[in-house]
Amino acid sequence: MGGAFARHLLAAGFNVVGYDPVPATSRALAKAGGRPAGSCAEVAEGARIIITSLPSPAAMEEAFFGRDGIAAAARPGTIVIEASTMTLELKEGIRRRLARRGVHVLDCPISGTGAQAAARDIAVYASGDRRAFNRCRGAFDAFARSTYYCGKFGVGSKLKFVANLLVTIHNLSTAEAMVVGERSGLDPALLYRVISDGAGSSRMFQVRGPMMVKGRYTPAHMKSKIYQKDIDIIWAFVRRLKCPTPLFDASVPFYAAALRQGFAQEDTAAIHSVLRQRAGLRGSGIRPGRPGRNPRRITRKGR
Repeated sequence: MGGAFARHLLAAGFNVVGYDPVPATSRALAKAGGRPAGSCAEVAEGARIIITSLPSPAAMEEAFFGRDGIAAAARPGTIVIEASTMTLELKEGIRRRLARRGVHVLDCPISGTGAQAAARDIAVYASGDRRAFNRCRGAFDAFARSTYYCGKFGVGSKLKFVANLLVTIHNLSTAEAMVVGERSGLDPALLYRVISDGAGSSRMFQVRGPMMVKGRYTPAHMKSKIYQKDIDIIWAFVRRLKCPTPLFDASVPFYAAALRQGFAQEDTAAIHSVLRQRAGLRGSGIRPGRPGRNPRRITRKGR
């Protein structure tokens, strides 16, 4: 996500300084015309608008409040566009702690995958101080297809939880449709081409259907291991609301099964493999009955 944001901002004429703990990512930023920094604090020293996109609560604590974190160097009036998917409690805690330093934090989760971010095909659900949001409008326009100002801090995250609830369900429904079609003797490539152009399609069908047709779940738009964090957040959120979520609840075990079967680093489309195995299908899924590129993954005992 962060690399995609940086490339689009550079293309729009912004000066971009960035930090990532992975050296290859910093080299990619330099190659694109940005300036790699040695720490989050160095980014905060040189930028009045900071975008954070982080994978875990531990990474957020380190990025914001570690020894060389944002809080160590951010000046009053700096705005942080916080684009991660995290709990409301965690984001609110960060907002309060930085507000004491005069730094504004906007809650701005992203709807879309890393591949969609690379194509500038994402939506931003922005919430927080309206004046701070207005100051960032040009930046949002540079890296997102659409940006919605949604209201007070936290509303953006609530909308993202709803969006991810639907993603969780639609991803499984795509896998289910693919497996039903293949089990009936349909060519998965034909199924994808025809269904994606009709009323039964969804955004997840269009994004992850091609991966399921090939039976290959890399490169990952969203790694299964990371998405489990999002599932856990939604689960806790809806439980607190005491709201029935029958389709989401029924979907969760299939993502857990994909992790157990070794797909942690592969895309969440890998739940397709879980369903294929349960349907007694073998091979890659390119055509019914055709040997797959990695049949070991499908047929190994216990999978």
